[in-house]
Amino acid sequence: MSKFVNILSAVFEKPQNWIWTKEKNEQSVYDLINDLLGASGEVKGVTLAREILNHYFSCSSEEKLSFFNYLSVELDIVPDDIRKKLDTYEANKTKKNYNAYMSAAEPKRQELIRKLNQVPAATQKLVEMRCDLLKLVKKYPKLATVDLDFQHLFASWFNRGFLVLQKINWQSPANILEKIIQYEAVHEIKSWKDLQGRLEPDNRRCFAFFHPSMPDEPLIFVEVALAYGIPNSIQDLLDNEQIIDKKIALDTAVFYSISNCQSGLAGISFGNFLIKQVVEDLTNEFENLKTFVTLSPIPLLQAWFENEGAKMKQDETNNLSKLAAFYLLNGKRDDGLPFDPVARFHLGNGAQVHAVHENADTSEKGIKQSQGMMVNYLYDPSMIGINHEKFISENIIPASAEIISLSKSAVKID
Repeated sequence: MSKFVNILSAVFEKPQNWIWTKEKNEQSVYDLINDLLGASGEVKGVTLAREILNHYFSCSSEEKLSFFNYLSVELDIVPDDIRKKLDTYEANKTKKNYNAYMSAAEPKRQELIRKLNQVPAATQKLVEMRCDLLKLVKKYPKLATVDLDFQHLFASWFNRGFLVLQKINWQSPANILEKIIQYEAVHEIKSWKDLQGRLEPDNRRCFAFFHPSMPDEPLIFVEVALAYGIPNSIQDLLDNEQIIDKKIALDTAVFYSISNCQSGLAGISFGNFLIKQVVEDLTNEFENLKTFVTLSPIPLLQAWFENEGAKMKQDETNNLSKLAAFYLLNGKRDDGLPFDPVARFHLGNGAQVHAVHENADTSEKGIKQSQGMMVNYLYDPSMIGINHEKFISENIIPASAEIISLSKSAVKID
């Protein structure tokens, strides 16, 4: 697989060493942008794109805001032009008229982003650029249209056809292992020994998606533990001293940590593809695997307890399991989707809420965010597609009979 990645990387023209200079070109960056949008020659276009990118990454925060404001205002669509081109096409549906309409309907900033990506290794820099943009959008909502253009292009550039799945193990390159430690977002990897315990044992697996233009940067990765039955404690699962009886066939694959690595790719879905591919790979490797589950945190449960669930907690018949089940099935945002971000992720990928466990995460973080509660989401290969469609189209949350019963038994006080 590594050879395949190297070949694809060569196709995407990633140079071995590309230094991003800090020197600003004397010409205004906006003049450079106009020149780039009007450039027809490939060599000149790459040169201009490199200068613009070099300029951007030498800018202050205020200058970056000005840059994005320019993209928002000066490189936006022109509605009147679109209407005229559409009227012309509607009156005479020729290829020429359709092309004119399409050109008018696409904001020039999309063309700019594509042309910036002509520069070797620019894709990663554009991902970093969007990371800056996302921070600004929170304060300046008008920049959201610029972000939609980035997201539109990234959804194409990072589609499943370009993604390469790699198995990460203890023999993987050190720079990749360092990234796994750095990007782990669910259960902190405290040391190299801790990482070794997650990668080296026979019952551990780690898989990551990479893109050929970013071969040293994982996009998303999942850590898997192979077990006997469904686990109910993350501390037990992370115990590096566990003894595995090799005479007993492992029957359960536990996705206990899934981490998105690139904040600049927020909103670009990788998890669904990753889990489906990992399920397929593990099934091919271990014929006795029958169950695929997560052992997931419930990160906003305590916040819900302190607000909507405050009155329910006062009823002595409500235990933590009942309240957690009720929250997972009924705690929803105004748009009808689950309040819990981890629930939205797994349910959107076609899982069902399977079981909840008390004292499952006794770490300081686990107690703070959910009083130690964790949840299993079950991935049934025969139901993933059905569950996904019901959730996406109707906001229906698939759940086991046990979860439904627990939720119904929770006493709601009006």
